Amino acid sequence: MAEEEYGTFVDWSQMGDLATSSGPTKLDCKELKEFKQMARQGYWAKNHKLRAQVYQQLIKTIPCRTVTPDAEVYRDIIGDAAAKKPSSHIPLPEFVDGNPVPRYCLKVEAVASAHRIINCVAGQFPDISHCPSLPALTALLLHFSKDEAQCFEHVSRILACNEPGKRLLDQTFLAYESSCMTFGDLANKYCTAAHKLIVATAQDVVEVYADWQRWVLGDLPFAHMVRVLDVYLVEGYKVLYRVAIALLKFYRKHKTGGQAGQNQQQLDSGKIRSDIQAFIKGIGSTVTPEKLLEKSFSIRLISRKEITLLQVTNEKSLQQKGITVKQKRRNVQLALDPDTFSSEIVSAKEMHDIWSWIPERFALCQPELLFTTSTHGCSLSRFYSHCEGHEPTLLLIRTTDGDVCGAFLSSDWEERKRGGNKLSYFGTGECFVFRLKPEMERYEWVVIRHPELASAIRPAGPDDPAAAADPSADQSLPQPDKPPGELSPFLATHHFNLNSKNTSMFMAGSFDSIIVGGGGDSNALFIDAELNHGHTGRCTTFDNPPLCKESFQISLLEAWGFQDAMAH
Repeated sequence: MAEEEYGTFVDWSQMGDLATSSGPTKLDCKELKEFKQMARQGYWAKNHKLRAQVYQQLIKTIPCRTVTPDAEVYRDIIGDAAAKKPSSHIPLPEFVDGNPVPRYCLKVEAVASAHRIINCVAGQFPDISHCPSLPALTALLLHFSKDEAQCFEHVSRILACNEPGKRLLDQTFLAYESSCMTFGDLANKYCTAAHKLIVATAQDVVEVYADWQRWVLGDLPFAHMVRVLDVYLVEGYKVLYRVAIALLKFYRKHKTGGQAGQNQQQLDSGKIRSDIQAFIKGIGSTVTPEKLLEKSFSIRLISRKEITLLQVTNEKSLQQKGITVKQKRRNVQLALDPDTFSSEIVSAKEMHDIWSWIPERFALCQPELLFTTSTHGCSLSRFYSHCEGHEPTLLLIRTTDGDVCGAFLSSDWEERKRGGNKLSYFGTGECFVFRLKPEMERYEWVVIRHPELASAIRPAGPDDPAAAADPSADQSLPQPDKPPGELSPFLATHHFNLNSKNTSMFMAGSFDSIIVGGGGDSNALFIDAELNHGHTGRCTTFDNPPLCKESFQISLLEAWGFQDAMAH
């Protein structure tokens, strides 16, 4: 059994294999890179005392605000109360949003200690307005603390982390809400089959993804959660996204028995949420902690910098919609209303499916018909005049053969004028092309699926040494010089040191044609000036097959904008 020194609050009968300490008893490591490797390998995973000491060491190195409350502050505040038995009847602060303290492997009375610690934290951090993961994190750290005061200090340091670009725990509703949106975006990109399953079975995908943090910090069994905590304390918040995506993949496998494409009935979102929660709570019977971590780190996510940019962009979008500290999730639901939506090309159900692919900050908007050939005629100049000033736009095409395809285009068509008379590409890596009929498929920027095509992430700023060193990237895309906030910085090509500019040809327009997707021998979509004839083929940017018959006649073309549903 592990030393009582770090097991005051632990019910050892609940600890299973973790109750018996084995493996290394010391750790001689100062380099972060080494820590990262050891954490992923589980170097201290079999020795309770060593794990507790490593956690202490890692938390001590977190850069914090100058005045961060420590163990002494806790002892001063609690004072004589420390001798009294804490009560779990003391309610938790409102900012935990009703989330209870999970017991994990704590003694029953230790849950009351967690209550006391969290209430003390609330007094010391008056700026916390929404932190639903705090009860789970406090309970976890209590397993490895000598006393309540040490646990309080560890929790405080995690909350007070002030390293630029590093966040360990969401502490406002805005940060939490945008993390839910960011998770939705990541699941959409890196967990396509599972995302498709959730879209097919849940009435409200947004509501299902709102639970993502609780899946990890709350629902995971203790043996799995401590392995996640090992890595989280070394690598930070991005680990939570990785693990949640892995859990979603395992859930999908569990639901389909490894066979996708079964007909799914759409259920109340609450039932899907409960089903996922039950699956994660019982995951130990099918997935070991090591297998979960292995899956989490086999997912080739975009860089931390890009995830941070996406998070910031989502936060800005929510701020523009008036989301601040305490607005509840139901106010920011998917805005597509099947009763009012009307298109001559797609049904409300098909548009709902397209909406599930769109970045979450735009999926909160209402679709607004900007241009249709049936009303505005077959004129490219009229297409431009109706679409300019709108960003992003959605292009829908129905061919005379009845095929339906299209594109989500991240940038304003006005950007085409920057090239003068010369055809030049613009847009960002959020662009994608798709087909709906004969079957539904989306094709995203090839760099998302193959990050190796970007040899390195470029440093920001005009004096970018990578740009000078890489002549092939010199004009991969002229980037619009727009005020911040107008154009999403997320997946802008100037962040990437691309091996070839052929992989970043998103959209282009001239007086006689529009092009979506370039590079290689063809375009994903080429449409002529009369909006009458087009062709489609494989292009390097999206690595897509032809979206319909290679040479096609257009029966109908629509362009949709995104109207802020919350501004009305």
